[in-house]
Amino acid sequence: MSKPEIILVVGPTASGKSALALELAEKHNGVIVNADSMQVYRDLRIITARPTPEDEARAPHHLYGHVDAAENYSVGRWAADAAAELATTGRCARAAIIVGGTGLYFSALTRGLAAVPPIPAEIREEVRGRLASDGIAALHAELTRRDPLSAARLMPGDRARVTRALEVVLATGRSLTDWQEENMPAIVDLATAVKVFLMPKREELFRRIDARFDAMIAAGALDEVSALNARNLDPDLPAMKAHGVPWLIRHLNGEITVAQAVDAAKRDTRQYTKRQATWFRNQLAEFTWVEPEHALAAVEARLQELANDRA
Repeated sequence: MSKPEIILVVGPTASGKSALALELAEKHNGVIVNADSMQVYRDLRIITARPTPEDEARAPHHLYGHVDAAENYSVGRWAADAAAELATTGRCARAAIIVGGTGLYFSALTRGLAAVPPIPAEIREEVRGRLASDGIAALHAELTRRDPLSAARLMPGDRARVTRALEVVLATGRSLTDWQEENMPAIVDLATAVKVFLMPKREELFRRIDARFDAMIAAGALDEVSALNARNLDPDLPAMKAHGVPWLIRHLNGEITVAQAVDAAKRDTRQYTKRQATWFRNQLAEFTWVEPEHALAAVEARLQELANDRA
């Protein structure tokens, strides 16, 4: 390749993204950058199906397992971290393969992001404490008083977004809507990036999801979640909501059997993949959808097209 390429590999859970990214990294002297919002947490190697140490030894992997589960790692922090990684790979003339299924990460990467400053820990803790004691209705009522425009755009029961909007206005004195009008620029130009969305046939995808969750249980996911549960973290933290974690915690607490927890986790994951596909189809329609077995050929063809354009 005449210049370092940026290859975006996206798809639902268990679609084969990591395997494709590794193959591309080995073939093109590439660096793999994580764009999965749960694989950033170091406590969650097994339950999030992070690349194995053996895979990590085959090619450089970045932004995996670098965040403690007690942190609320935001889209903005990921975008800043990803920008730094891309700058480094560019200087080293290495291809960057950005792989994951978190839509907001790819939106921030290619569309830009509101430049909201970091929220002080004391404000975040205060708001989360009031959420626990007073409930989401009280927080939405306060948001309506302080930031009526943002409040009107949000569902009153949307705990994550209401608390986020309230934190922003309390920390900055400005509406989240105002901040969103001052976007950080996009990091990646979609027109010159290779971009594929891996989508197996539905029956095959569901089979993969079930098989992978069974494999994670066999590999020690229950022990991993037990260790996470023992930390007594806020259940509203993102890491505590990773697929399978809430259900396995319910089993550990004696509420349901392990079989019930596994079945429920598989069901939730299957439902989530449907939402993933819908989101990307509507929000990032520029991606080429391809079945996993044809993905490598599709990426190579697009790389050749770009090389020809530059010739």
